[in-house]
Amino acid sequence: MLNALKNLFLGCDNQKSNQADEIEKIQNDELQIQLATCAIFLEIANSDDDFSQIERSKVIEIMKKTFNISEENVNELIEHSEKLIQKSVSLYEFTEIIDKNFNRNQKYKIIENIWRIILADNVINQYEEYFVRKVSNNLNMPHSDLIAAKFAVKEELKKATS
Repeated sequence: MLNALKNLFLGCDNQKSNQADEIEKIQNDELQIQLATCAIFLEIANSDDDFSQIERSKVIEIMKKTFNISEENVNELIEHSEKLIQKSVSLYEFTEIIDKNFNRNQKYKIIENIWRIILADNVINQYEEYFVRKVSNNLNMPHSDLIAAKFAVKEELKKATS
């Protein structure tokens, strides 16, 4: 995985191509999905212009669990996803990859994980709320799933603190 990421970014620093093309250069479908998912998680964590250590830890935890990868690999994904985000034109470029490759249940898990990141600091601001709605729409998820995921995560957190 690390070699694929290094090859991707060594090549793209010298080229003027958009971020979606750069992700598509990766032959490994799983790595494309990991990069896109990580980018979405980072975008939500940064949506309120305060990417706290709590949110960073939550992103790492979720990525490790979701993709069964090491923390070292997650940190590499974060580093490279941040570069892709800087070059990206829109959120759609990331959500399109997930929409094409995930079934409804997997997309629902992504929405749940977004709520976990949002709620990691116990604050939901308007930008985070807007962002999760946009991702949900881009993933062609019904609004009822967005709300169900939010309540499921809130209940999960409530039980964890009890």
